[in-house]
Parts: sequence; structure tokens; C-alpha cells
Amino acid sequence: QVQLVESGGGLVHPGGSLRLSCAASGFAFNGSIMHWLRQVPGKRLEWISKINRPGDIQYYSSAVRGRFTISRDNTENKLYLQMNSVKPEDTARYYCATSSIGDNQGPGTQVTVTP
Repeated sequence: QVQLVESGGGLVHPGGSLRLSCAASGFAFNGSIMHWLRQVPGKRLEWISKINRPGDIQYYSSAVRGRFTISRDNTENKLYLQMNSVKPEDTARYYCATSSIGDNQGPGTQVTVTP
């Protein structure tokens, strides 16, 4: 079955960087558009980025455009999110998923931006 496992979260200072990873298994990763989403407790799941199957076209929400970069390695079945110039409002649990509404999302990885 589809399995997605996120990692790489942690504590980071404002202006700092973090790289999230997502290990995929159980499906044709290279045939899937992949997404990153995030969620703050008590708020709805927020879509932030997606990447096409070959990995050469990326889309971002206005909240992260210019600071975050999505990428993928189809030989390793991995999805990445490079987070630069992070802000306190980036604090959330981050998920990779196979759809913009969070289908098949993994357990997530917590990112906390704190002074």
C-alpha cells in the first residue's frame, strides 16, 4: 500500500533553513504528482507546493514562494522541501501527499520556528 514517511523537521531560528524529506513506497512514485502540505493545530490543512512527475515544474503557494523549494529524486523515491528564510508563521506539521488535499499523507514532521 501507499506509504509516505516525512523526516527532517526540528527547531530552527527565524531566517534559518531546514530540509524536509519524504520517503515513498508502495506505489509508482515517478508516475505521481507530489505535494507538500502543512497544518497548525486547530487550523485546516494548507497546501504549499507541488511538483510534476519528472520534477522540472514546481508550484508554490504565495505564503512560501521564493523561500521554499520542492524537488524530487525518482531514482530514490524521495521528495524534498528546502525551507529557507523561515518565519515563525512557518511553524506547523509538514506532510507529503499524493494530492493537494492530503491523500495518503504520512505521519508528518514538526517544524518549529522560534527565536
